[in-house]
Amino acid sequence: MLTILKEAVKKVIPAFLLDAYHLTLSALGAFWYGHPSEKMTVVGVTGTNGKSTTAYFIAKMLDHAGFKTGITSTAVFKIADREWLNDKKMTMLGRFQLQKMLRDMVRAGCQYAIVETSSEGIKQHRHRGVNYDVVVFTNLTPEHLESHGDFEQYKNAKGELFARLAKSARKKDVKKTIVVNADDEHAEYFLSFSADQKIIFSTNPATMVGEAGLGEIIGEGIVNTAHGAEFEVFGTHFSVALPGIFNVYNALAAIAVVNAQGVLFDVCAKGLKKIMSVPGRMEKIDEGQPFTVIVDYAPEIASLEKMYDVVRAMPHGRIIHVLGSCGGGRDRARQPVLGRIAGENADVVIVTNEDPYDDDPMQIVDAVADGAVGVGKQDQVNLFRTLDRRAAIEQAIEAARPGDLVLITGKGCEQAICVADGKKIPWDDREVARQAIRTRNLRA
Repeated sequence: MLTILKEAVKKVIPAFLLDAYHLTLSALGAFWYGHPSEKMTVVGVTGTNGKSTTAYFIAKMLDHAGFKTGITSTAVFKIADREWLNDKKMTMLGRFQLQKMLRDMVRAGCQYAIVETSSEGIKQHRHRGVNYDVVVFTNLTPEHLESHGDFEQYKNAKGELFARLAKSARKKDVKKTIVVNADDEHAEYFLSFSADQKIIFSTNPATMVGEAGLGEIIGEGIVNTAHGAEFEVFGTHFSVALPGIFNVYNALAAIAVVNAQGVLFDVCAKGLKKIMSVPGRMEKIDEGQPFTVIVDYAPEIASLEKMYDVVRAMPHGRIIHVLGSCGGGRDRARQPVLGRIAGENADVVIVTNEDPYDDDPMQIVDAVADGAVGVGKQDQVNLFRTLDRRAAIEQAIEAARPGDLVLITGKGCEQAICVADGKKIPWDDREVARQAIRTRNLRA
């Protein structure tokens, strides 16, 4: 009901008044907390996929280089040595919360703040109270189109972060820097904005054709395994413990940012090697069970497809996949597509509740499940519609045989399920999976 009311109010209030409201809040938040972003180097990471992992890589490499860092991301918050899971169910914090977090980073002595910056946050001008110094583009695929109107407006929302970079005040000895994935079809658009320096990253040297003075980070000799990836950048060997070519891209983006801050490649490589996992991103849950359990965020089409590229290469018996889709009027068109992807790749599909907000959760479950039916899955044979998410995860764990692979996607390490009237139910897929495995182990 609360979500419906908010949407109704938005339709009544003229767009220019909503813009003015959001801009005023951004200015007030920055003023109230003393403009903390002016006292650190601020890195903004945007794109459709890989934002949280890239932000985490950047922070950890800078930490290894001897700097103090802070993060606000979908997955985690971090202020210097203190790190905790994002319990706000927001990728980008609201204006006052964000400014307070930045202020706390300054007080803790952080020299760098890494801010995962979402299109929704940009649309509401949450970025306007932050003086960014480096902005990173990871990739772009269709997402949140109902909110933005169409793909072009979604892309332009991301571009607004880059447009603001050149307009913001320069800090002493800090170059305004743009870092762009050259292998994404929209790279030219994000490189078109002004900056003191522009750096592109790629896994294909043949694509590295840019304007004079364009910095380049090229990942070569890539070797992917079920346990991670290895590659070289200008003769320096790098290894990342997270599997998949998409994590090579995340690492290259982070290397580009950190190297631009004067950190040598060999220091970057040692910092990256120390990162064994990112919360809720291809995270293995190990309680001594004879099968593999992986929790991953992968809430949309492209990320789920990329996840399966990795999973198919892993040793496994059957694949049992627990998934759902988000409500709240968000990307309804993707619901059956997610079901189709799961149906095509998994042996058993269990469709469950995710974050319904004010939508009917069973309607979402049915929409996802119908996508799996369309590619041959049969109800109560290899397709199950289990509304209770805990019961769905327990069902998957109970059904697993030695050597099987259980996938739990859609939420990662999120700390709540969002239901009607703005209520949040405390939650953690990883902990629910651990409890289910322990219960099964006790009976073994």
